[in-house]
Amino acid sequence: MTTRQRLGLAEMLETCRPLPPDKPNILKALLGVQSVLGHVPTNIIPQIAQVLGVTDAQVAGVLSYYSDLRTQLPGRHLIRVCIGESCTANHGGRVLHAIQDHVRVAVGGTATEGRFTVEKMSCAGNCAVSPTVMIDEDLCGRVTPSDVPSLLEPYR
Repeated sequence: MTTRQRLGLAEMLETCRPLPPDKPNILKALLGVQSVLGHVPTNIIPQIAQVLGVTDAQVAGVLSYYSDLRTQLPGRHLIRVCIGESCTANHGGRVLHAIQDHVRVAVGGTATEGRFTVEKMSCAGNCAVSPTVMIDEDLCGRVTPSDVPSLLEPYR
């Protein structure tokens, strides 16, 4: 962790410190850590717990529950494939396999050159144009397996 990241983390955690009678917001703190570092390293769980006045187990429980929270640093580009009902019914699984084949990485993994991380997401809320893929913050609808190479080309 760089000095800049350490300072950003300390500053962010301080803004999450609860003031009585407020209760600690573990999710807010974890999202803040992830925004500073790109992920939530498990070795800083005790530091987060201490600042919030909760147990390590409570922090670890929230961290493991929410799929948007990552304990590993993602690749430069995060590809999330919707596996909600509409996307699944419209062959989202085929799109997911095409992406995995194209970037040569399994779900939850990061390509060896560190360019892409592939994840599943519960629902993108884009059901009318399913199947949907999100690349970083870009939402792409009506994606077919044959679209994958051209869809990913700008992110190479």
